[in-house]
Amino acid sequence: MSFKPGTSMLFLSLALLTLGACAGAFVPEARGGAKEVSAMLQPWTGPYGGVPPWQRVRPGAFVAAFDEAIALANKDIEAIASNPAPPSFENTIVALETAGRALGRLQALFGVHASNLNVGPIPDAERAIAPKLAAYQDGVMQNAKLFARIAAVHEGKRKDKLTLAQRRLIEDRYRQFVRRGARLGDGDKATLSQINKRLAGLFTDFGQNVLADEKGYVTWIEDEAELAGLPASVVSAMASVAKSRGRKGQWAVINTRSSVDPFLSYASSRPLREKVWRNYTNRGDNGDAHDNNAIISEILRLRAQRAKLLGYRTHAHWRLESQMAGSPEAAMDLMNQVWPKAARRAREEVADMQKIASASGAGITIEPWDYRYYAEKVRKARYDLDFNEVKPYLQLEKLREAMMWVAGELYGMQFKQVDDLPVFHPDVRVFDVSGADGAHIGLWYLDPYAREGKRSGAWMTAYRSQENITAARTPIVSNNSNFIKGAPGEVVLISWDDATTLFHEFGHALHGLNSRVNYPSQSGTSVPRDYVEFPSQLFEHWLSTPEVLNRFALHYKTGAPIPKALLDKIERAATFNQGFATVEYLAGALVDMKLHLAGETPIDPDAFERQTLAEMGMPDEIVMRHRTPQFAHIFAGDGYSAGYYSYLWSDALTADAAEAFVEAGSYYDETVARRLHAHIMSVGDTIAPADGFRAFRGRDVDTSALLRKLGFPVD
Repeated sequence: MSFKPGTSMLFLSLALLTLGACAGAFVPEARGGAKEVSAMLQPWTGPYGGVPPWQRVRPGAFVAAFDEAIALANKDIEAIASNPAPPSFENTIVALETAGRALGRLQALFGVHASNLNVGPIPDAERAIAPKLAAYQDGVMQNAKLFARIAAVHEGKRKDKLTLAQRRLIEDRYRQFVRRGARLGDGDKATLSQINKRLAGLFTDFGQNVLADEKGYVTWIEDEAELAGLPASVVSAMASVAKSRGRKGQWAVINTRSSVDPFLSYASSRPLREKVWRNYTNRGDNGDAHDNNAIISEILRLRAQRAKLLGYRTHAHWRLESQMAGSPEAAMDLMNQVWPKAARRAREEVADMQKIASASGAGITIEPWDYRYYAEKVRKARYDLDFNEVKPYLQLEKLREAMMWVAGELYGMQFKQVDDLPVFHPDVRVFDVSGADGAHIGLWYLDPYAREGKRSGAWMTAYRSQENITAARTPIVSNNSNFIKGAPGEVVLISWDDATTLFHEFGHALHGLNSRVNYPSQSGTSVPRDYVEFPSQLFEHWLSTPEVLNRFALHYKTGAPIPKALLDKIERAATFNQGFATVEYLAGALVDMKLHLAGETPIDPDAFERQTLAEMGMPDEIVMRHRTPQFAHIFAGDGYSAGYYSYLWSDALTADAAEAFVEAGSYYDETVARRLHAHIMSVGDTIAPADGFRAFRGRDVDTSALLRKLGFPVD
């Protein structure tokens, strides 16, 4: 589960290249000349204020197109920096908001190939483009004339006459330049640029290595007997994948979470569970050409060097200064409140599993590849709940309808599929989003299925952010997943966990679609990293509401709604296995923070991971949700580096916000929903996150709500 920033403004994130963010049209190996390059840079045309022109994309022309787009963006920057008029909010700060439009559009198109269609010439193109963008961004941030104008506006007396949002934009822009080296001397600026350029290349190599191991390690099954325990829907999906890869009559477990987790949960074959588990957890850590350990060591060294150059103790201190937490110490304090409770609960869960395993007489000691399998057996024994009984009611298409229905109930949104717009793959669908009054709000693209060249996981991105500077520009957002596509005409069933992820990512999309601001860099999800997960995590709660389950959790064969008895079991088991879920996540967040608090100490990633987890008291039966060599959140870009704690920080807000609906008597309470829209969903970064939450809740966050949500003791 993750959010990837959009490309609505000049200051583009390299994470878009290295982690993947958006989607585009793939035309195999097509190389383009000047005409093709120009076509990829043109303003978007068509309905809805213009739409992404996936049909114009020529992958072979991307490098040349970026050269041209960067040159155009530099002209915009020079025009602002050399403007003879005195610096003002309009001619400097707002001008930066609208500079580099062609580059932003191009990066939106390229993002799909980095994350959704990373095949053909794209890996080499990505390696060439990332350093170019790093150099471009440093050129902007280190432009002395430009910074002088920004500083003049920042220090000017007329700032007091501006709105709160405008003053916040000035402050954010000034701090951004300072934090990226605008006040360094020329020698230090050159050093910083070399660091950033090298990091950009390393981020790309890291992501490509993980993608290679996801593609290269497939578990093939030829003996049908080895499928024992697996639900029919999982077996069918595995057969469909094998057939699509030229192995009809076999079954495949591809090396992505959506394929691996169901297998680990239900496959009776312990040796195969171990094989699948090792393939997945060893991505980037196989001692071969795709091993990421040396890359990680260099990334950490360069980040520490950069932080010191910029005047910070560590990379973690540099990263968190601009976040809601404010400091690594604040983030560590929250994590350390939760960790011992989670680890204790996980050990209790293991003890329950071990009783069942021991009763089988097979002499099994619970190992990490056993955890999900025996957790399901404990769930069945304790709550009489088998999620195999639930899955037939979780149709992907019905859940899509459910999300749209909830958006209508909360925000008055209506979704209508449109079939005459360009898409980047036949699996992709586009929906026109309108308000209760029928006015167009934005577009939502859905790309649900796994394919070769698509990174694993699920994410949201903004192709175009909402703004209203001189004219209204509506948002274009997407959700991307990796569900296994069934045979033609076959209903796609997903797990409860995958359904939760589906709602989570749609929560990000709603955050973008609900935006009502003027400036694109304050739009929608353009908020601090440890706040951006709050709206998405909150939206997860609507999945389990009776209103959703009774209407949309319909049996894929009979059409019957999910039985109340089964709903009651789900509710009773709501906090089951939270020890495991919290430990596997929080271990990664703590390791991330400790890696980036180590400063200039040389790091052996595997050794650091083992030692740190041992010191923390990590249960032997659990591994980090993302082990260090495949931790794309923190090593395929700077986005979540020293920031993986953000999910926990946001979940503290989420738990408290959810209780506001509970206190009102319904998750569909109109008054609470209006407050949510007014103070959280629509305001983007025009106000401080803490102020927005306080306006919604009427007080500061109560972090004990998080412990109640997890089912952990509060004291």
